[in-house]
Amino acid sequence: MTATGMQRANFWGGVITGLTLLFALVWAFPLYWGIVSSLKPEDEVVRPFIELWPDTLTFQHYVHALTSTQIGAWYLNSVAVAVGVTVITILSSMLCGYALSQLRFPGRNLLWWLILASFMVPTQALIINHFVLVSQLGLINTWAGIMLPQLIHPVIIIVYKQFFDQVPKDFREAAVMDNAGEFRILFKIYLPMNWGVTTALSIVTFIWTWNAFLWPFLSVTRTAMMTMPVGITQVNDAFGVYYARQLAAAVLAGLPVAVAYLLFQRKVTEAITLSAGIKG
Repeated sequence: MTATGMQRANFWGGVITGLTLLFALVWAFPLYWGIVSSLKPEDEVVRPFIELWPDTLTFQHYVHALTSTQIGAWYLNSVAVAVGVTVITILSSMLCGYALSQLRFPGRNLLWWLILASFMVPTQALIINHFVLVSQLGLINTWAGIMLPQLIHPVIIIVYKQFFDQVPKDFREAAVMDNAGEFRILFKIYLPMNWGVTTALSIVTFIWTWNAFLWPFLSVTRTAMMTMPVGITQVNDAFGVYYARQLAAAVLAGLPVAVAYLLFQRKVTEAITLSAGIKG
């Protein structure tokens, strides 16, 4: 490459880098503004001009949210629901993906096409059916009622099936010759080969469930049974228009997910890539 070509490449590389940084700042500013505003006294938050840093730094809104609301119960509900949905979803999807990939049984192809076709039905379209069914089962205001409609993630089944399809048949044939059962083959041979995929899918499923709002909002009427995304709406009802307190509650609600993402960023990116590849 000539010197002129190098200069052009460096110039456009600098332009792209600058634009990327600009877009990153634009994206991150609302997050920064929310955190900073939660550390301001209420009278500073409602000032008619922009202040990038509080004149008086205070944690009183976080203390108020932690001591004057049922945020502890909301955290417990969110953790219980998110962990329960993650464990059940990953285990059931793994079993289903293994069966579709390795076993031959009547209706196998029909089941596979039904799973693929489920992408055409948005979850929101099933909300009324879910609510009626959960209500008839007497599961309103229970963890089971919040969890059941969130156990359906066809993309996870598809990811597992595609992974199991790529495992050499020699492993299964050798295990069958040793009289190993299907569960032993799955958990002793196939599962150790895909711990990375399982970990990535578990993290993303946990984050999806933690952030879910619509169904937990509809299936819970008692404040003590609310999850974090739903519970923080009660801060507004309890305190009126106190923006700093609302933002403090929102920061506390998003903190576990943010920490999980920072700790497992590579696995989260891997799972999103897998999901995007399937949907594409």
